Amino acid sequence: MGSRWMRNSFIYLLLIVALVAIVFTFFSGNLGGSNELSINEVITMASRGQVESIEVKGDSLTVTTFSGETFESRKESGSSIVEILREAEVDPSRVDVVVKGSGGLSAMLGLLFNFLPLIFFGAVLLFMMRQAQGSSNQTFSFGRSKARMFMGNAPQVSFSDVAGVEEAKEELQEVVEFLKYPERFLALGAKIPKGVLLVGPPGTGKTLMARAVAGEAGVPFFNISGSEFVEMFVGVGASRVRDLFDQAKRNSPCIVFVDEIDAVGRHRGAGLGGGHDEREQTLNQILVEMDGFDTGTNVIVIAATNRPDILDPALLRPGRFDRRVVLDNPDLKGRMQILDVHSKGKPLEEELDLERVARQTVGFSGADLANLVNESAILAARRAKKLIGSSEFAEAIDRIIAGPARRSRVISDREKEMTAYHEAGHALVAHVLPNADKPFKVTIVARGQSGGHTRYLPEEDRNLWTREQFKDMLAAAMGGRVAEELVFDEITTGAGSDIEQATNIARQMVTRYGMSEKLGPRTFGKREEMVFLGREISEQRDYSDKIAETIDQEVHEIIDDAYESARKVVAEYMPKLKQLSEYLIENETIEVDELDKLWETPPDSDDDTQPDSGDGGVIDPVPPEPTTPPVSSAPPAPSPAGD
Repeated sequence: MGSRWMRNSFIYLLLIVALVAIVFTFFSGNLGGSNELSINEVITMASRGQVESIEVKGDSLTVTTFSGETFESRKESGSSIVEILREAEVDPSRVDVVVKGSGGLSAMLGLLFNFLPLIFFGAVLLFMMRQAQGSSNQTFSFGRSKARMFMGNAPQVSFSDVAGVEEAKEELQEVVEFLKYPERFLALGAKIPKGVLLVGPPGTGKTLMARAVAGEAGVPFFNISGSEFVEMFVGVGASRVRDLFDQAKRNSPCIVFVDEIDAVGRHRGAGLGGGHDEREQTLNQILVEMDGFDTGTNVIVIAATNRPDILDPALLRPGRFDRRVVLDNPDLKGRMQILDVHSKGKPLEEELDLERVARQTVGFSGADLANLVNESAILAARRAKKLIGSSEFAEAIDRIIAGPARRSRVISDREKEMTAYHEAGHALVAHVLPNADKPFKVTIVARGQSGGHTRYLPEEDRNLWTREQFKDMLAAAMGGRVAEELVFDEITTGAGSDIEQATNIARQMVTRYGMSEKLGPRTFGKREEMVFLGREISEQRDYSDKIAETIDQEVHEIIDDAYESARKVVAEYMPKLKQLSEYLIENETIEVDELDKLWETPPDSDDDTQPDSGDGGVIDPVPPEPTTPPVSSAPPAPSPAGD
């Protein structure tokens, strides 16, 4: 881009110089009002005694008469004006002949002025040819692939840089072995999968895994996004696919990685008006290229998507993307490994416990954990610290879950008190009920849109949820509203999100999980999905109005039961609720260690930091120290296995 700009600028400058020179030449001939005379006229005037002097400059003559007039003339090249006068029988002594130098710069300028018209038209022609050539190059390169190729000199990524997805690495190890030692498989008649589809939520490391495969195998790596194939002109995408696979075959063995393949690989014929011609032609070309590989072409196609359900079935059949590798959010062990990878080279405090950090980050993806470590380092630098400690990690977790703290937010004392009782209600109910996740941190510092939040710490990573767990979770979600009602005899908007989440969980219990006693094990409502939109847009009712009324009644009863459970706990432990609220009003935040002491400390004790087990106000037994959350006030809607 820079060289083309410089080239065009030079052409423009040349055109301007040529134009100025032409104008200068045109007007310079008329400066001083001189006229042109032939050499014969000059000789005639000299013979009559009218010429005072002749100035010779090369072949150009400047004739000055006694009357003061000046004329221009030219002689033949190589002749002398003195000899010309003598031959005409004119005494040269009667004329003052002055000869000036005709070489050097003056001659060059004169020659330049003579050829200026040719130079000008030549520059115009050159400019037009270059413009035409540029347009032609753009036209022919329009259908070329935009894939970026990384060779062996690029920064290498290996399987050791990818943590938390051990099963996926084992699946892809076969691809690496095939690229390294293809003869081992061909000798046995084995065929390696031609395409590998990486499936998983955003941030789970699909792109990183593809780069690791290329790094382990030591082969060229072509990287392109699915959206880069599609253009507004029909046929361009298919041309780019052909060019991409031609490059891949020339550089085999290699890996072609197509990120977000759902942008071009959706169901054919789906969409408004019957489909998208350009996208479907591109998809057809991909299908042909993948199925056209012969056994001697060592090209592996790896694609990534988080929506495998909307891909065209032809892509997923054997011979194309016939192997599917799932990369899910990591478990506790995986989170610890990912934190270890991203913490390498960073100065950490010795007392920092990464396992405890991993227990607090349930539901975090690999990208979230990488961001967590980076945010912690930024916070440490902001605080002018040389080591990254647990306080930075705790603050970074809160920032990722609920947003940055809004300590400058001005609230009244009454609103602060109501927020403290609200969050204390969540924590108290969750601590007392046996099947609820235990509170890990309670704060009334505003973050994002919330005035405060309560983080829960599950005892273990779970994929299955029981009905009793749901009930206690809903009761904990209602604890904030119950505390406001019992203490202040008021209902505020602070419980809005809690009620919304509780209602969604209760409806899922009835309509999706079959946890209703009246309706039994049955699902209600068929979710409709538009493939070209890639998401659910409505729910088709497959039940009668009577069933709909029963569903509403069941949801209402579940929430009412949760509300009554929370009300009993808050009423029974009102002194403990007040104790926790007063601590929050004074300190704004309380974490698990202080919470454990507070549960053991009687409400009427003067020392709220020392445990005392000899009072009826003690909540006994104290639950064991739990394990992990990314939740705020209300618990998250669960996603059981198989759903």
